Amino acid sequence: MVKKNKIQMLSHEWRASTSLAGVYALRMLGMFLVLPVLALHAHGLAAHLPESEQLKMVGLAMAMYGLTQAILQLPLGILSDKIGRKKVIYMGMAVFAGGSFLAATAHSVEMLVLARAIQGAGAVSAAVTALLADLTREEVRTRAMSMIGLSIGLTFSVGLVLSPILTNWVGVNGLFMIMGVLSVASIVLVAFYTPNPEQSHLHQDTQAQTSRLGEVLRNSQLLRLNFGIFTLQAGLMAIFTALPFALRNLGWDKTEHWKIYLPATVIGLVLMVPAIIIGETRHKLKPVFVLGILLILLAQFGLIFSLHSIWAIGVALIVYFIGFNILEASMPSLVSKIAPPDLKGTAMGVYNTLQSIGVFSGGMIGARMYAVAGFSGVFGFCCVLIGVWLVLAMTAPAPLPVKNIVLALPEQWHNRLDELSGSLKNVAGVQTVSFSEDKRNIFIKALQQGFDEDKVKQILTGV
Repeated sequence: MVKKNKIQMLSHEWRASTSLAGVYALRMLGMFLVLPVLALHAHGLAAHLPESEQLKMVGLAMAMYGLTQAILQLPLGILSDKIGRKKVIYMGMAVFAGGSFLAATAHSVEMLVLARAIQGAGAVSAAVTALLADLTREEVRTRAMSMIGLSIGLTFSVGLVLSPILTNWVGVNGLFMIMGVLSVASIVLVAFYTPNPEQSHLHQDTQAQTSRLGEVLRNSQLLRLNFGIFTLQAGLMAIFTALPFALRNLGWDKTEHWKIYLPATVIGLVLMVPAIIIGETRHKLKPVFVLGILLILLAQFGLIFSLHSIWAIGVALIVYFIGFNILEASMPSLVSKIAPPDLKGTAMGVYNTLQSIGVFSGGMIGARMYAVAGFSGVFGFCCVLIGVWLVLAMTAPAPLPVKNIVLALPEQWHNRLDELSGSLKNVAGVQTVSFSEDKRNIFIKALQQGFDEDKVKQILTGV
């Protein structure tokens, strides 16, 4: 069998993909870099408050980032359609930098909470994704988006490990200062390195369509995944709201916590790769997905009984990060497989919003449960939430082994869409066919095996 030549990215597409992946990673670094040390830092700033109020403020400091991000993510994406992608990115990263600098100089927990809210308000994710869509052809866009996904995964692991180490050198305030400086640098990067799009328009495969949110919210399978990402992020935030206090109780200073996180994140990343490969290539995504949920459930349950031993905590975290990385990597793929091709951007917009709401909820609920019922309350609550998710996942139908294809629609077909749709649906492996409202693109959902892509291209070109 002759191997098909892979379509190569053009130079401007490569520049767009690498630079915007960096901006997106930096956006996530705002949460991950301070995540392991923020609870203890906020608790120290709240020392002047009554004990009943201290953990409440810790929860707000952990959570506010997610709340403002959830509120502003879709509106800023829509704004980028009206005033331009780069303008929104400049504005968002400037706001993020301002929040970071304010957090670096915060001398009270109230100011820290405000700074975290401002950081989250710089919600540029949707604008970054839209700009990348403007700058890439349909044939390479999935590859470009995967670069963003990879940058997030690496940022998560690097942030957790570097955070305690950098804290030892520059303190938590220094971490925020670093984030502010990098945010300003990212504005320069986008201004002088990221290409300017010739024109910006709605990309239904990458951007949310507010008029069609109802279609996504009525899809039971997507609702399961939205609940899942909410639960995954809420559980992560709850862990890092409580676990730093447990490590401190065992005599570990926050600057030493990287010794626990490093092996857990590395092993989690390494073992995630074969699990995802098996899921994708052998069409075992549902079993792998359920396994990931089961692992984080076991880890949360294990943490209830592990807080007396640093080794037991380490083992529980290894199990947790194996499951977490499997889920974090596989869930966007599942959304893509389940959502109609012309609604993928809307489905991902809802998914990302629930992710941010999970960050907020996990910080608030984690702090509250810790105040009321201690460590067992935090991890017990997470077990209940994850247990519900496990039942929902086990009872969900397995997703079909499909792939989404976005192709430019040749002009000669613009007035013959019904004819073209009928011809394409007769091609082997094609499941659904739809068109963008502006008739720029054609969206095809097809089986991964047995799909005759050459036949599709012959039909489109009239050969």
